[in-house]
This record gives sequence, structure tokens and C-alpha cells, in this order.
Amino acid sequence: MWEFFARSLDASTIFTIAALGELIGQRSGILNVGIEGAMLFGATIGFMVAKVTGNYLLGFLAGIAIGGVIGLLHGFFSITLGGDQVVNGMGIWILGFGLTAYIGYPYTGPLGMERIPDALGLSPFFFVGIALIAISWFVLSRTNLGLKIRSVGENPSVAEVSGINVAKTRYLSVVTSGMLMGLAGAIYALDYNPVWNYNFLMGWGFISLALVFFSMWNPTILLGGSILFGTLWQLSLNPQLLFPNLLSRYIWRTVPFAITIGVLVLMSTKWFSSRWGAAKPEALGQPYEKE
Repeated sequence: MWEFFARSLDASTIFTIAALGELIGQRSGILNVGIEGAMLFGATIGFMVAKVTGNYLLGFLAGIAIGGVIGLLHGFFSITLGGDQVVNGMGIWILGFGLTAYIGYPYTGPLGMERIPDALGLSPFFFVGIALIAISWFVLSRTNLGLKIRSVGENPSVAEVSGINVAKTRYLSVVTSGMLMGLAGAIYALDYNPVWNYNFLMGWGFISLALVFFSMWNPTILLGGSILFGTLWQLSLNPQLLFPNLLSRYIWRTVPFAITIGVLVLMSTKWFSSRWGAAKPEALGQPYEKE
């Protein structure tokens, strides 16, 4: 039983880090629906570098770096050019879906390296995820930098008048966001499931996107939501461990995605926006042009 819960917490780590990256970007007013694409890049590039060099550290650094580049690309189209952020994000997802399938194909198969040591059955990255949540909460809630990020996400015009460089702050946020997404993808490919295959993330990025809305843009609630979805994901893979002979495993595999759809539908209702909408960054998804 502990193995099941430990595996669930390992899965939740990936959701936590990827969704945390999106949360930071959204708090600055930048929406990126292409989390899956950024994670695919981080997973594929990290896997390739680690397999060629035999070095885990280089693999993770490569995943973080390519994630930062993807974040910078999204920032260029969304901040500098003022393009539609949803369209830009979908472009990143499509690019990641196609390009990683092409460049990663020769590396199809297991990583072939000794597994990263765990601690009581838990991946060391679980503790990294906890630390990142604590750091993000502190930065966003208790520092001048966090105030700047929240300000440009709420009212960039007022922030600019107050002396805050909106573009610089948003670029910092989206690059950091991309780096965390790339790290999440690398953790999936190098630690959680070190076997590369075509489109092997199977929707983890979209679940992470839903988690940001589920969390009400609060890092601590995000952690709880990630653990819930991590458990649901593991349950969808091994339902017989908790509910033997109850429904088909194929039905269980739809549960995380069904809940994801439900969360996104709930967030779009007038009831939710009128009752809980105050947590949503006011300028989320809106381009800003300095007057």
C-alpha cells in the first residue's frame, strides 16, 4: 500500500512543479495553455542529453534550459508582439507535440541508467517540489518582487505608473515559468518513467493547467490539488490495489481527465466567477501596451 501512495506522491511532484510554473506566469498576467508542449521539450531534451552523456545533472539542466527558452519564446509573442496568449500557447503545444516526436524518435526506449536513489520509497524531487511551493509562496506573498508580479497581473497600467517595468517583470515570470515546466518534464522522463516514447506525457500538462485554476492561484492549495490528482492518476493505473473488481481499468484512466474537464467547466461559470473570481489576476490573458 505504501508503494502506491509513494508513487502517487511522485506523480504529484510533476503536477506540482509544472502547475507552479504556470501559476507564476498567470500571476503576472500571462496565460500559457501550452504547458504540455514545454514539458515535452523538457522531457525529450533532458532524456536525450542524459542518455548521451550518462549524466543526470546535465539532463535536468538541459530540461530546465529548454523550458526557459520556450518560456522566452512565449513571452516574445505574448508580451513584445502582444499576440493572443491562448493561440501562442497552443502553438507551443503543437510545436512540442510534433518536434519532440521527430527529434526523440531515435532515442525510443528505456534510459538505460541506474535509477535515481529514493528516500523511503519517495523520489527526492518530492521534497524539491515542497521546497519550491514554500519559496514561491514566500516570494509572491512576502517580497517586493512578488508584489511587482502580482501588480502587473492585476493592473499593468497602474504598475507602470508606479515605476514597475511591466515587460521586464512579465518576462522574468514567463521564463521562470518555462524553466519549471521544463524541469517537470525532465523529472517525468528521467525519474518517474525513464522510458521515452511518442507523446508519452499523455495530457499531464493539461491537468497541470487545470490545477492552477483549481488552486485559486494559491501555491499551498496547489500542493493539495496536486496530491489529489497524483493519487487519482496512480489509481487510474492500478485501480485493483484499492478497488478490486470495481469497473474496468480503462474507465478508471478517464477519471483524472474527466475531473480536469469538470474543473475547467466550473471555472467558466458565472457562479464561480462571481463567488471566487477575486482570486483570478484581473489582467490575465490581456496584452499590455505601454502608453
